[in-house]
Amino acid sequence: MNTYIRTFRDVREADIATVGGKAANLIALKGIEGIRVPDGFCVTTDAYEQMFSDNDRLCALVNELGTIESPDTRKVERICDQIQGEIRSARIPTEIAAAVKDTLSQFDEGVPWAVRSSATAEDLPTASFAGQHDTYLNVLGTDSVLEHISRCWASLFTPRAVTYRMRNGFAHRQVHLAVVVQRLAIPEVAGIMFTADPLTSDRKVVSIDAGYGLGEAFVSGRAKVDTYRVKDGVVIGKTISTKESALRPSADGGTHDQEIEADSRNAQALTDDQVLRLARLGRKIEEVFGHPQDIEWCLQDNEFFVVQSRPITTLYPLAPGNGEGPRVYISGGHLQMMTDPMKPLGIFFFAAVSGEACSHSVGGRLYLDITHDLASPIGRKLCLSVLKMVGDRLMYDGLRQLAERRGFFKSLPRGKDKVFALKFEGGAMGVLRHGFKAYRKNDPETVKVLIRRNEEMVEKLRAEIASLSGTELLDFIAQDQRHLRANVAFAEAAGALTAGLLTAKLFDKKTEKWLGEKGASDTIIQSVPNSITTDTGYALLDVADTVRQHPAVMDYLQTATNETFFEGLQTVDGGDVVS
Repeated sequence: MNTYIRTFRDVREADIATVGGKAANLIALKGIEGIRVPDGFCVTTDAYEQMFSDNDRLCALVNELGTIESPDTRKVERICDQIQGEIRSARIPTEIAAAVKDTLSQFDEGVPWAVRSSATAEDLPTASFAGQHDTYLNVLGTDSVLEHISRCWASLFTPRAVTYRMRNGFAHRQVHLAVVVQRLAIPEVAGIMFTADPLTSDRKVVSIDAGYGLGEAFVSGRAKVDTYRVKDGVVIGKTISTKESALRPSADGGTHDQEIEADSRNAQALTDDQVLRLARLGRKIEEVFGHPQDIEWCLQDNEFFVVQSRPITTLYPLAPGNGEGPRVYISGGHLQMMTDPMKPLGIFFFAAVSGEACSHSVGGRLYLDITHDLASPIGRKLCLSVLKMVGDRLMYDGLRQLAERRGFFKSLPRGKDKVFALKFEGGAMGVLRHGFKAYRKNDPETVKVLIRRNEEMVEKLRAEIASLSGTELLDFIAQDQRHLRANVAFAEAAGALTAGLLTAKLFDKKTEKWLGEKGASDTIIQSVPNSITTDTGYALLDVADTVRQHPAVMDYLQTATNETFFEGLQTVDGGDVVS
């Protein structure tokens, strides 16, 4: 059996390891009713592997490339030039060339071809490799097809593609390359369609770029395009550009730029009806693949053809839904002024404190599901009050805007998993009672007693974990986190906190009324004792004072990385003092 060729006509399901990501997606597209894909075939990764096995020098060069641990630009470029030269100059193995010639003979003579790379680590949900490997249009004749197959193989080792693999953790010999040889559509209009808006990540909006001629000019940014936006079957926006040129196939092979006639330059490349037709095709493709898609398409004789589809990998991920209806999430990190992505260990602890049922890790950040809070009138007031006092102002304003949508909060599913639930001994009344007592008593010793209680708990934990290590230590930490809220968030402590918050709010209200100064309590709080935030700030200032005495350390901090921070610090003058 010939393992070097797979035709689009014969294959129903394709293995990415055999035909690469691009070809696998094209074969899947051909199986979708109503989706037209230009016919063709794939030169499999078996052919690529055979080419390698016949060339010892090529294997040695790729192995040398694999020894480079960080992108050394000059060394990468030198080895890549040698690898590409070796592939292009080597003769395609006889049995592979014969299989390609035999397959081409089954098509009409004189057919123009598109010869395109299809790597095994390409067009994946986590890494698209978009634009990393070469595509050749309007390839004419068997000899030219064979030549461009070699060029596609060589494009796996451009410095750009090699650096992309290194940055994304793909080993060079683990990525194989198949080649798609596909009948070239000669379109009047072509372009790119995103089934989710790439600028806003709105999954409900289809964004379509369209221009005259072959689509390669738009992918590479050489030609201007119109942009159309579709939502719920309606064109909600369009930007019509001045399109001065189009990429056209040349009579002797290859392509050339052709000037657009004056009366067509500012006209819509697609009618509104065509835009809506195309958007519906995009939604159908997205439904089959299960992810928002980046789709290359073309229009020939009023028929749409799809020539590529891959997942959009740049969208911010969504929090998991459960199908009960709309949900509302807030960023737990932003509540603590932590705007950068969190480490997995930080997410684990944060989720344990806030309650696992309400916590979701998305894009390296922890989001709190406040849907059930907002569904309840009492929970809604509590949620908004807390966010107004201690939360992010933009977050609070966003929730206020949701409140202005008629019926929105009533549409939210109800449940018991609440972020701002008063889960203390004695419930809400217990907290209010202790808060009132703390306010009336007005005794600073109350807070000191609570602090001593917390310190005693910490000392007890320190003694208990001293003899633990490995998985026992991790199990102990996980178990302790489950009890942390009960140990810290008891009614007496919550009452003291409530009294402090209400006092600060009253103080702000009066100082703004009497002095015209807003948020005065924020300044006052910085001077109170036992503030971990203030103490941390002062400690950092002490570190800065020490660093300024050592210029070598200051220079090191400009280029230091997290992974080797302390090791590198020890190697510079003054590093031992600072650390």
